[in-house]
Amino acid sequence: MTTDPLTTELSGIAGVAVRVREPLSRHTSFKVGGPADYFVEAHTSRGLSACLRALEGRGVPVLLLGNGSNLLVSDQGVRGAVLRLRGEFRKVRWHDSGAEVGAAYAVSRLVREAVRRGRGGLEFAEGIPGSVGGSLVMNAGAYGSEMERVVNRVDAMTAAGEALALGREELRFSYRETRLPRDAVVTRVGMVLTPETAEVVDARMRAIMARRRESQPSGHPNFGSVFRNPPGDHAGRLIEASGLKGLRVGSAEVSRRHANFIVNRGGARAQDVRRLIEQVCSEVESRFSVRLQTEVRFAGEWPQ
Repeated sequence: MTTDPLTTELSGIAGVAVRVREPLSRHTSFKVGGPADYFVEAHTSRGLSACLRALEGRGVPVLLLGNGSNLLVSDQGVRGAVLRLRGEFRKVRWHDSGAEVGAAYAVSRLVREAVRRGRGGLEFAEGIPGSVGGSLVMNAGAYGSEMERVVNRVDAMTAAGEALALGREELRFSYRETRLPRDAVVTRVGMVLTPETAEVVDARMRAIMARRRESQPSGHPNFGSVFRNPPGDHAGRLIEASGLKGLRVGSAEVSRRHANFIVNRGGARAQDVRRLIEQVCSEVESRFSVRLQTEVRFAGEWPQ
């Protein structure tokens, strides 16, 4: 079996693993997506730096993958390299005023650990399925709070593998977005949290858990929020008022429980999801003259 030069180069970097033609449906919460030309996992900072240099040197485009919870990958897959962080990027260091968290650390796990340690401020993120890095990039939020409230520092790497340290004053937060240097790969996030009793923080987290259970779908692969809330309104309300709950394209369905979620009823294709999103946008615009904007990101090659 012939190995191409890039695979050989990446495989020779300590702390880096590479697979060719890896199906991305294995790595997204919606369980759809074609293959990546190169699926690269970096376990160390040194390995990540060398990997980024190699990819940039060969002109290979890079798609950073967190937990795949807010990403719709095309059925045709992704050309270039899909990069995922593991190893040291899944560690956290706690201190009296907060934590230094690896970008690959799961948000849901971080919330529960913060509660156990009596650190308040992250309860809003209970149930968010993404990674810390991904949640930072999209300024994830719910129930009146968002990542902007707790983040005070970000460590990252440039596309050339050079280290970046960004203080709070250099981070530009907006609704569902954090503007970072172009092509920066977030590696670690510093957070400021509030010391409280574990019982008080736990009570707030459980109240949010109950609200999520009542309103959000479960039992099938899904993602949400699919759309950003337009100014002064909620995307879910507009979709429901348009009579679109339960609307299906193939096996992709607008959730009957929460209209701003899409559910994979089994065997859905990425193209089904995209067509469903476009149909929802069209119907809501026709009824309310509001053009919904997606919160979900699209990746890969899509048919015209």
